[in-house]
Amino acid sequence: MLCRGDKELKLVDGAATDFAAKELAPNREEYDQYPFGPFWDKAVKKAFDLGFFHASLPVELDGMGLGLSGLSVILKSLCSQDASLGGMIFTNAMAQEIMLIAKAEKLFEEKIAQQKDAYGFLLAFPSFNNPSEVRHLAQVKKTKQKATLSGEIPYVVLGGLGSYALLPACQGDEQNFSFYLVDLKGKGVSVSEPIFSLGLHACPAVDICLDKAPALLVGKEGKGKEYFDKAADRMHAAQAAMAAGIMEGCFAEALAYCKEREQGGREIVDWSEVKMLLANIAIQAKSAEMMLSRACEAADNNQPKWQAAARVAAIQACAFACEATTDGIQVLGGVGYMKDHGQEKRLRDAKQIQALMGIAPMKKLKYMERLI
Repeated sequence: MLCRGDKELKLVDGAATDFAAKELAPNREEYDQYPFGPFWDKAVKKAFDLGFFHASLPVELDGMGLGLSGLSVILKSLCSQDASLGGMIFTNAMAQEIMLIAKAEKLFEEKIAQQKDAYGFLLAFPSFNNPSEVRHLAQVKKTKQKATLSGEIPYVVLGGLGSYALLPACQGDEQNFSFYLVDLKGKGVSVSEPIFSLGLHACPAVDICLDKAPALLVGKEGKGKEYFDKAADRMHAAQAAMAAGIMEGCFAEALAYCKEREQGGREIVDWSEVKMLLANIAIQAKSAEMMLSRACEAADNNQPKWQAAARVAAIQACAFACEATTDGIQVLGGVGYMKDHGQEKRLRDAKQIQALMGIAPMKKLKYMERLI
């Protein structure tokens, strides 16, 4: 599939698949109770120890250096069982990408890479927003010695866990925003209670209020849009991987259920209507997998117009995932809506990840603008 004969990627794929089967699948319902239940500390720390949060980081920054293909392999395997951890890894990787594109390796090394604790290493980021589409960004005030941020940033993923957050801010002109690194434990920073969302319940997000909070400029001033767009080009492939993983898990559970359930004296998998639903899920899952594989190959090899391949893969794979998970619930009948099966969660998660880096209609419009 994505491994393309690469031994290292196959090992990572095996580790992620094994982790998902042993740590995520048996506890999916329990983990999904957050924030009304305990957080899954042990699972997150095990994922950190396995290097899942370091996958796309270069080796010189203590990362695994697996590039976009490695990150996508991990996300696809994990999301087949529970996409919440995938959301955490995606958010962290998106913030890392922006810092690397901004050539802020030294700042990253000083503040983030040296952290040995899982939560200290995590970078909080508003990964469900495109700052160019958001009004009322945090405002920055600069003096000769320092910069401070004031304002409210809604729905910052990992904001209640990480030590630092990468946040967009501007000086009046919201089109020319910049990225700043903010110490979440520092003065002038207050964090809300975890927000209960549609999907990805165990991928915690909070609202952050800033009142003259000290901040460090990442990259060059006013270059935030450029940094975000370049990072988003790559991370759209990772978003497609999450959608492909959700569909893979959806099909596996639907098929297993149909082989066990009998009606009218025969297994329901033999009914033509059920076969058609299963076929739709399987075809959509395979199509997303092929698009993802092509997008990762094009991006990692810097092929011409790889950015378009990544963005189209994400837009279409997410649309497929929303359709496939709807069919996945229908295959299971009434129990498809019950929390003791994974299908209703996959439907919510598919809708949630579709909004990563901005809403789907805006992504389509931006893609068309590029073509024009």
